[in-house]
Amino acid sequence: MSYAYKQAGVDVHAGYETVERIKKHVAKTHRFGVLGGLGGFGGLFDLGSLNYKHPILVSGTDGVGTKLLLAIQQQKFDTIGIDCVAMCVNDVVTVGADPLYFLDYVAVGKNKPEVVEQIVAGVAKGCELAGTALIGGETAEMPDMYAPEDFDLAGFTVGVVEKDEMLQPNQVQAGDVLIGLASSGIHSNGYSLVRKLFFKDNQFGYDHQFPELNGKTLGEELLTPTRIYVKEILALHKQKLVNGVAHITGGGFIENIPRMFSEDLTAKIQMGSWEVLPIFSLMQKLGNFSQAEMLGTFNLGVGMVVAVKPENVEQTLATLAQFGTTASVIGEVVKKSENLTALTGNEVVL
Repeated sequence: MSYAYKQAGVDVHAGYETVERIKKHVAKTHRFGVLGGLGGFGGLFDLGSLNYKHPILVSGTDGVGTKLLLAIQQQKFDTIGIDCVAMCVNDVVTVGADPLYFLDYVAVGKNKPEVVEQIVAGVAKGCELAGTALIGGETAEMPDMYAPEDFDLAGFTVGVVEKDEMLQPNQVQAGDVLIGLASSGIHSNGYSLVRKLFFKDNQFGYDHQFPELNGKTLGEELLTPTRIYVKEILALHKQKLVNGVAHITGGGFIENIPRMFSEDLTAKIQMGSWEVLPIFSLMQKLGNFSQAEMLGTFNLGVGMVVAVKPENVEQTLATLAQFGTTASVIGEVVKKSENLTALTGNEVVL
């Protein structure tokens, strides 16, 4: 049976080898509440062991998008798993939820256990950074659906928060200060435009070195993994310092910051109040992109934004510094009805 299946393009023995290879990486992500190990039909987690009074489960799922193409073309697979985890857990934590566990899905044209191990090792690393258990997943070998060198990667996480401690849009008020947490780079959004800019409109190679990138090759810069903000956001939430949190993901500032407050409010952003990473300035120059286009597509060096009361700004910045997270006051929340015609040239209203 396995020989016939192999003749059809699926090597079940490679699948067995893959599972054995990834077990040691999964073991590093164990946390209290996990039941059993790999090999069952479902991943098990004992929510009752965490002693929540009224637990709200918060779920998130995402992939890595066309950033995967850059990993495939460069044959570098050890960081994109971090991206996959980050895109899920950074969403879930915005309501104050602790991401409990994660499952991944890897679809390949040809199962190469050493490659899948690198991918899943990255997933496990991301889970470690988030304090999240990797309790299961799937590696699907699908010849004819994918070319032999191609694959896709997606993930799913479940978090939990006490109902009366969940962050909701009505908690953010006019006058709240917006603090931006530094990103590690482009993260995992906008890569269709990134690839068009660098490799279609301009034929740069992955080994190209722009002076702006401080010694990194273009390929290294574009594969910089997404930063995971779970531990610092949970620390802020535990101290009751934040009223709202926004993950600056697809849609940039313009789409994501307004998601953390009610429709009668808006955000006034002070451009120049944080360090715009060199990769964004480089892309804006090469593509002749407007400020609005950049704000609506990329994170511009800010991967997460929190809204806090003015009296909590100092303690919030101090807590973030304890995690080694660079942060800056980047603006404030205002009512839409306020007269905003007296804006300076550096202020932007979303």
